[in-house]
Amino acid sequence: MFTGIIQSVAVVKKYEHKNGSLVLTIATPAKWKLKPGDSVATDGVCLTVTKVGKGFYQTQLMEETLKRTTFGHQVPKKVNLERSLRPIDFLDGHIVQGHVDAVGEITKFRVQSSEFRVHFPKQYSKFLVEKGSIAVDGISLTVVDVGTNWFSAAFIPYTLKGTTMGEKRVGNLVNLEFDVVGKYIAKLSNG
Repeated sequence: MFTGIIQSVAVVKKYEHKNGSLVLTIATPAKWKLKPGDSVATDGVCLTVTKVGKGFYQTQLMEETLKRTTFGHQVPKKVNLERSLRPIDFLDGHIVQGHVDAVGEITKFRVQSSEFRVHFPKQYSKFLVEKGSIAVDGISLTVVDVGTNWFSAAFIPYTLKGTTMGEKRVGNLVNLEFDVVGKYIAKLSNG
Protein backbone atom coordinates (compact mmCIF):
# COMPACT_ATOMS: atom_id res chain seq x y z
CA MET A 1 0.00 0.00 0.00
CA PHE A 2 1.15 3.54 -0.78
CA THR A 3 0.07 7.14 -0.16
CA GLY A 4 0.70 8.85 -3.49
CA ILE A 5 3.37 11.08 -1.94
CA ILE A 6 6.35 10.69 -4.27
CA GLN A 7 9.64 10.11 -2.44
CA SER A 8 12.04 10.25 -5.38
CA VAL A 9 12.36 10.56 -9.13
CA ALA A 10 14.78 8.09 -10.72
CA VAL A 11 16.25 7.40 -14.13
CA VAL A 12 15.35 4.23 -16.02
CA LYS A 13 18.86 3.10 -16.89
CA LYS A 14 17.88 0.26 -19.19
CA TYR A 15 14.93 -1.84 -20.27
CA GLU A 16 14.64 -5.18 -22.00
CA HIS A 17 11.71 -7.15 -23.39
CA LYS A 18 11.87 -10.80 -22.24
CA ASN A 19 9.31 -13.52 -23.05
CA GLY A 20 6.36 -11.11 -23.16
CA SER A 21 7.48 -9.20 -20.08
CA LEU A 22 9.48 -6.01 -19.57
CA VAL A 23 12.52 -5.85 -17.28
CA LEU A 24 13.39 -2.37 -16.02
CA THR A 25 16.74 -1.38 -14.56
CA ILE A 26 16.22 1.70 -12.39
CA ALA A 27 18.80 3.88 -10.63
CA THR A 28 18.47 3.37 -6.88
CA PRO A 29 17.76 6.67 -5.11
CA ALA A 30 20.44 7.86 -2.68
CA LYS A 31 20.09 6.36 0.81
CA TRP A 32 17.52 3.78 -0.31
CA LYS A 33 18.29 0.25 0.82
CA LEU A 34 16.33 -2.21 -1.30
CA LYS A 35 16.21 -5.98 -1.35
CA PRO A 36 14.52 -8.50 -3.65
CA GLY A 37 10.83 -8.76 -2.76
CA ASP A 38 10.41 -5.09 -1.79
CA SER A 39 7.50 -3.22 -3.38
CA VAL A 40 8.10 0.13 -5.07
CA ALA A 41 5.36 2.17 -6.74
CA THR A 42 6.86 3.17 -10.08
CA ASP A 43 4.80 5.83 -11.86
CA GLY A 44 1.97 4.50 -9.72
CA VAL A 45 2.49 0.83 -10.59
CA CYS A 46 3.27 -1.49 -7.68
CA LEU A 47 6.36 -3.41 -8.80
CA THR A 48 8.44 -6.02 -6.99
CA VAL A 49 12.20 -5.62 -6.79
CA THR A 50 13.70 -8.73 -8.43
CA LYS A 51 17.41 -7.89 -8.35
CA VAL A 52 19.61 -5.34 -6.61
CA GLY A 53 23.05 -4.19 -7.77
CA LYS A 54 25.42 -1.33 -7.09
CA GLY A 55 23.41 1.81 -7.80
CA PHE A 56 20.49 0.04 -9.49
CA TYR A 57 17.64 -2.38 -9.00
CA GLN A 58 15.51 -4.39 -11.41
CA THR A 59 11.84 -5.14 -11.63
CA GLN A 60 9.76 -7.15 -14.10
CA LEU A 61 6.40 -6.17 -15.58
CA MET A 62 4.19 -8.99 -16.79
CA GLU A 63 1.79 -8.88 -19.77
CA GLU A 64 -1.27 -7.83 -17.68
CA THR A 65 0.65 -4.88 -16.23
CA LEU A 66 1.82 -3.85 -19.69
CA LYS A 67 -1.78 -3.96 -20.99
CA ARG A 68 -3.10 -1.69 -18.21
CA THR A 69 -0.30 0.86 -17.85
CA THR A 70 1.70 3.37 -19.83
CA PHE A 71 4.66 0.96 -19.75
CA GLY A 72 2.89 -1.04 -22.47
CA HIS A 73 2.97 2.06 -24.70
CA GLN A 74 6.35 3.59 -23.92
CA VAL A 75 9.07 3.24 -21.30
CA PRO A 76 9.76 6.62 -19.68
CA LYS A 77 13.24 8.03 -19.11
CA LYS A 78 12.38 9.00 -15.52
CA VAL A 79 9.85 7.57 -13.06
CA ASN A 80 8.14 8.66 -9.85
CA LEU A 81 9.00 6.34 -6.95
CA GLU A 82 7.38 5.62 -3.62
CA ARG A 83 8.32 2.87 -1.20
CA SER A 84 5.54 0.83 0.36
CA LEU A 85 3.80 2.21 3.43
CA ARG A 86 4.85 0.92 6.85
CA PRO A 87 2.43 0.85 9.79
CA ILE A 88 4.39 3.66 11.50
CA ASP A 89 4.28 6.02 8.48
CA PHE A 90 2.01 9.04 8.09
CA LEU A 91 -0.81 8.67 5.55
CA ASP A 92 -0.30 12.09 3.95
CA GLY A 93 -1.93 11.48 0.55
CA HIS A 94 -4.67 8.88 0.21
CA ILE A 95 -4.77 5.09 0.09
CA VAL A 96 -3.07 4.01 -3.13
CA GLN A 97 -2.64 0.33 -3.98
CA GLY A 98 -0.37 0.64 -6.99
CA HIS A 99 -2.95 -1.25 -9.07
CA VAL A 100 -3.45 0.96 -12.10
CA ASP A 101 -7.01 0.98 -13.45
CA ALA A 102 -6.54 2.74 -16.78
CA VAL A 103 -4.33 4.90 -18.93
CA GLY A 104 -5.43 8.50 -19.42
CA GLU A 105 -4.28 11.22 -21.79
CA ILE A 106 -3.43 14.77 -20.79
CA THR A 107 -5.57 17.07 -22.94
CA LYS A 108 -4.85 20.40 -21.19
CA PHE A 109 -1.81 21.41 -19.20
CA ARG A 110 -1.37 24.93 -17.91
CA VAL A 111 1.65 25.49 -15.72
CA GLN A 112 0.71 29.15 -15.13
CA SER A 113 -2.64 28.27 -13.56
CA SER A 114 -1.34 25.02 -12.02
CA GLU A 115 -3.99 22.80 -13.59
CA PHE A 116 -4.39 20.02 -16.09
CA ARG A 117 -7.13 17.90 -17.63
CA VAL A 118 -7.02 14.17 -18.32
CA HIS A 119 -9.35 12.13 -20.55
CA PHE A 120 -9.93 8.49 -19.59
CA PRO A 121 -12.25 5.56 -20.49
CA LYS A 122 -15.74 6.71 -19.40
CA GLN A 123 -16.61 3.48 -17.55
CA TYR A 124 -14.42 4.81 -14.72
CA SER A 125 -16.29 8.11 -14.26
CA LYS A 126 -18.43 6.60 -11.46
CA PHE A 127 -15.29 6.46 -9.31
CA LEU A 128 -14.58 10.20 -9.47
CA VAL A 129 -16.11 13.02 -7.47
CA GLU A 130 -15.24 16.66 -7.16
CA LYS A 131 -12.71 17.10 -4.31
CA GLY A 132 -12.08 13.34 -4.32
CA SER A 133 -8.70 11.67 -4.75
CA ILE A 134 -6.95 10.13 -7.74
CA ALA A 135 -3.41 8.87 -8.31
CA VAL A 136 -1.83 10.11 -11.56
CA ASP A 137 1.48 8.38 -12.29
CA GLY A 138 1.47 7.55 -8.58
CA ILE A 139 0.95 11.16 -7.45
CA SER A 140 -1.94 11.69 -5.03
CA LEU A 141 -4.03 14.58 -6.39
CA THR A 142 -7.36 16.19 -5.57
CA VAL A 143 -9.97 16.21 -8.34
CA VAL A 144 -11.14 19.73 -9.16
CA ASP A 145 -13.84 19.01 -11.75
CA VAL A 146 -15.31 15.91 -13.40
CA GLY A 147 -16.99 15.19 -16.76
CA THR A 148 -18.18 11.92 -18.31
CA ASN A 149 -14.72 10.97 -19.57
CA TRP A 150 -12.40 13.61 -18.12
CA PHE A 151 -11.31 15.19 -14.87
CA SER A 152 -9.22 18.18 -13.97
CA ALA A 153 -6.81 18.50 -11.10
CA ALA A 154 -4.51 21.19 -9.76
CA PHE A 155 -0.95 20.92 -8.55
CA ILE A 156 1.41 23.03 -6.49
CA PRO A 157 4.90 24.09 -7.62
CA TYR A 158 6.39 21.56 -5.18
CA THR A 159 4.69 18.75 -7.12
CA LEU A 160 6.05 20.06 -10.42
CA LYS A 161 9.61 20.09 -9.05
CA GLY A 162 9.53 16.89 -7.00
CA THR A 163 7.86 14.57 -9.54
CA THR A 164 7.82 13.95 -13.28
CA MET A 165 4.68 16.12 -13.54
CA GLY A 166 6.78 19.15 -14.53
CA GLU A 167 7.90 17.30 -17.66
CA LYS A 168 4.39 16.38 -18.83
CA ARG A 169 2.78 17.92 -21.90
CA VAL A 170 -0.54 17.70 -23.76
CA GLY A 171 -0.81 14.29 -25.41
CA ASN A 172 1.25 12.46 -22.77
CA LEU A 173 -0.22 9.25 -21.36
CA VAL A 174 -0.50 8.78 -17.59
CA ASN A 175 -1.31 5.88 -15.26
CA LEU A 176 -4.57 6.36 -13.35
CA GLU A 177 -5.62 4.66 -10.15
CA PHE A 178 -9.08 5.62 -8.98
CA ASP A 179 -9.78 5.85 -5.25
CA VAL A 180 -10.21 2.34 -3.81
CA VAL A 181 -12.85 3.54 -1.32
CA GLY A 182 -14.91 4.93 -4.20
CA LYS A 183 -14.55 1.65 -6.08
CA TYR A 184 -15.87 -0.36 -3.13
CA ILE A 185 -18.77 2.05 -2.56
CA ALA A 186 -19.73 1.87 -6.24
CA LYS A 187 -19.65 -1.93 -6.17
CA LEU A 188 -21.72 -2.15 -2.98
CA SER A 189 -24.31 0.34 -4.21
CA ASN A 190 -24.79 -1.65 -7.45
CA GLY A 191 -25.64 -4.79 -5.51
